[in-house]
Amino acid sequence: MATPRDQLRNGNFSTELFARYQRSELALVLALVEMVIQGVFTRKVTAITEELCGAEFSKSTVSELCKRLDPIVEGWNTRNLRESRYLFVRVDAIVLKIREDGRVRSRATMIAMGVKEEGYREILGIMLGDSESEASWSAFFLWLKGRDLRGTDIVVSDSHSGLVKALKAQFQGCTWQRCQTHFMRNFLDATPKNLHGELYGRVRAILDAPDLKTAKLLYDQVVSDYMEKAPKAIRVLENGFDDITAVLSLPEKYHKRLRTTNGMERLNEEIRRRERVIRIFPNRNSVIRLVGALLMEMDEKWRTGHKYLDMTDYIAWKKQQDEQAKAAAKIHQIG
Repeated sequence: MATPRDQLRNGNFSTELFARYQRSELALVLALVEMVIQGVFTRKVTAITEELCGAEFSKSTVSELCKRLDPIVEGWNTRNLRESRYLFVRVDAIVLKIREDGRVRSRATMIAMGVKEEGYREILGIMLGDSESEASWSAFFLWLKGRDLRGTDIVVSDSHSGLVKALKAQFQGCTWQRCQTHFMRNFLDATPKNLHGELYGRVRAILDAPDLKTAKLLYDQVVSDYMEKAPKAIRVLENGFDDITAVLSLPEKYHKRLRTTNGMERLNEEIRRRERVIRIFPNRNSVIRLVGALLMEMDEKWRTGHKYLDMTDYIAWKKQQDEQAKAAAKIHQIG
């Protein structure tokens, strides 16, 4: 059996490596090899690459593999989204370190996931931004809309200021649901430690309420009971109440799945597992190649798996809401 070094000498390394690994695994190997070629690597990286591929690497071999993998990831990441309406969209960013122009820079990797009207989840795309600024998020949202993202009713995200400003500008008319998990972290940071246990339970009851009317009653009680004991925390609750309870206006069966970005957090953890091996990506292309290939494989599982949500009740509810809005507008015109 030929060794990895024999494969390098015989010119079969590119073909066999491409066939041997899944796309995400190959992208990880290529990122490691690029680091070795650049001369920026650790003992851990050297050991892994020698184990997987041998000790010698050809720039032309790496380039050939990239040319074969990149169009696959690029084709998926830029596909047209017109085949369905994506009623619910989650967005999040993960900050990764990339070596650019001889310096290590932190860059925001923005990711969007949508729930189609048929009830299946789908990863909509990934884009690198210089930061989580309003400009970067706006460019991301415009890119998604340029690929025919349409029909979005609810957008779920954390409350990063640049993200929220871009959402308000690019998704006018949509409802924004602030991630409750992120909110609770912010709330507890502002809460005196001796009140963490009781206030967490009280606010959790608000978030778990079956409808907005119940949530408002519980909210009023918390504000009344704790305004003097924990004024800073109560201000956080007051400022965030409308955004963290936005999903409560929907049918109850949709509350749990749409109130957080936790599904995105699990994707981020898969990305972090690879990042812990690489630590610093050798270039921007390696990020799109690796993260894109990983998300592409996850997306394929979702498309062929079970439905994420039964959308029947939501579509009926939305139709009723639209009809009521039209009737109200007609009465207003007559008046």
